[in-house]
Amino acid sequence: MADYKLVFEELFDYTGAPNPDIWTFQVGEKWANNESQCYVDSPENCYVKDGALHIVATKHHTDTCKYHSARLMTKNKKHFKYGRFVVRAKMPKGKGAWPAIWFLGTDSQYRWPHVGEIDLLEYAGNRPEKVTCAIHTGTYNHRIGTDIGTSKVLKDASDNFHDYILEWSENELRFLVDYEEILKVNKKPGDTHDEWPFDDSYYMIINLAVGGWYGGLIRDEDLPFHFEVAFIRYFEEIK
Repeated sequence: MADYKLVFEELFDYTGAPNPDIWTFQVGEKWANNESQCYVDSPENCYVKDGALHIVATKHHTDTCKYHSARLMTKNKKHFKYGRFVVRAKMPKGKGAWPAIWFLGTDSQYRWPHVGEIDLLEYAGNRPEKVTCAIHTGTYNHRIGTDIGTSKVLKDASDNFHDYILEWSENELRFLVDYEEILKVNKKPGDTHDEWPFDDSYYMIINLAVGGWYGGLIRDEDLPFHFEVAFIRYFEEIK
């Protein structure tokens, strides 16, 4: 069992906009995966209050952008390589909600999926009481039906906060929920960057999508969707 030391934490112990030294808003109208939301930088859709980050998806009466939500990233501000991540979060309720906590590689010579993606958490309001995790690489990704992932039944995912955990080392990725392992991915002998791009640095993304291939059917009367993150802790392994 590895020993870890805390080297970074975001406790959301303030009020107002997310800390700009850590977070950047990604904004725009068009996104991958057939999503229906626009991502905006608005205090209505993303704010810190009462010890948590709140991302809220809202409905608007416009032709160009019916749904507004938020997407935050740490790119060029906080990058990570190996260690343990503990993120405490509560899922939104509502058909069409699609929250995610995930990581993308920073190496600009690669495009997705070759750059690598680690999905610590995904959830769909159309499939409540279940959380999922996955990886995507050049060899293993959902576009060709080879992505590696799993799901866990979590009946109160949208009623209570839970700890979503990634333990990342040179040869292994472990995914845990409330410290119970649900998935382990190991580097194999002979793996190239296409199979194991996880020796580069990565940045974190937190977002709440609406609809899309994963989020599914949107029920307008269920909006607004409300996604909360209580804290993020990052530990480095003690060698």
